[in-house]
Amino acid sequence: MFGTVNNYLSGVLRSAEDYDGDSLGTFLSLRDVHVQNHNLYIAQPEKLVERMLKAPLDEVVIAHLKVLYYLAQEPPNYMEAYTQQAASCSAVVKLLQQLKDENWCLPLMYRVCLDLRYLAQACEKHCRGFTPGNILEKAADCMMACFRVCAADGRASEEDTKRLGMMNLVNQLFKIYFRINKLHLCKPLIRAIENCTFKDSFPLPEQITYKYFVGRRAMFDSNYREAVEYLSYAFTHCPDRFASNKRLILIYLVPVKMLLGYLPRKSLLERYDLLLFHDLALALKAGNVNQFDEIVRQHELVLIRSGIYLLVEKLKFIVYRNLFKKVFIIRQSHQLDMSDFLTALQFVGVTDVSIDETHCIVANLIYEGKVKGYISHAHNKLVISKQNPFPPLILA
Repeated sequence: MFGTVNNYLSGVLRSAEDYDGDSLGTFLSLRDVHVQNHNLYIAQPEKLVERMLKAPLDEVVIAHLKVLYYLAQEPPNYMEAYTQQAASCSAVVKLLQQLKDENWCLPLMYRVCLDLRYLAQACEKHCRGFTPGNILEKAADCMMACFRVCAADGRASEEDTKRLGMMNLVNQLFKIYFRINKLHLCKPLIRAIENCTFKDSFPLPEQITYKYFVGRRAMFDSNYREAVEYLSYAFTHCPDRFASNKRLILIYLVPVKMLLGYLPRKSLLERYDLLLFHDLALALKAGNVNQFDEIVRQHELVLIRSGIYLLVEKLKFIVYRNLFKKVFIIRQSHQLDMSDFLTALQFVGVTDVSIDETHCIVANLIYEGKVKGYISHAHNKLVISKQNPFPPLILA
């Protein structure tokens, strides 16, 4: 056993002496092959480690070996493993502070923080007696300690600054905040990245992930043009070999663009198995309210799980707009009887609607700017503008 541990510790020491952050990160990763070595499952590795490694690297390794020990229990003790991983993250903060004007250990920080998030998720899934999201939020606090050290490193050169690690950490934090539904905590992180002088110099995979999450946040804030900008960047720059990631981006990009008047190509949706949106687009274009509602009902669980149910519901106003535009084209009049709209709704299968509800629908369309005009309640008519009565739904 001791030979195996010594070989492992020698590898850690050699990586540190060579300033090889990638290799060091591998030695401290829960995804590396060394985690399958039973000789490294040690409950109290302090004496063995402190004999070969200096602080604070020894603290990182001691905590890592304890994580392996607790995960090897039957059943795995996820809570203790998480606690030790958090201790490892705190030791990484000390290491970052100790290595002034150096950033070679950033890959180590990435691995430790990534594994911390995975273990926090495992605790949320398997451990009882905790408020949902509480452990993940504490994990985010540990990561924020790393982020603050990186963000404050303004003295080093652009090649050696720890600020190069900011976007990786921000993406990790985004994944937590979206998971626990605390999107307001993303705002200062976005501001920190946007104010960074070399924000376009971060690795492309990190930029793609960042744009994806910022685009989703803009979508939830109803800032649809910004959402399209960020999500389009993520989709365009994501390599084709990552088809599942491109599909995930499209799940949010497509409905946002539909809200702005852009209907997706069927060929694109077929390629990524998203024909649900093609069906919605056909109903939307035809102004078929009943068909639209039926499609939403059929895919309700998928839309809710994806977090786009309310966004898709907003498309319904465009369905109403397109239906009522057909009434205008048929009547060729700028004074339309409200009963005509009620008849149109009933024609496409909406049988449970009253004239008062029809008034509400039209009033909302006027408020949303999808119809230009006003309702004359005295005459029970919609008086619409002679100039551009149904403004086009396009990006400004």
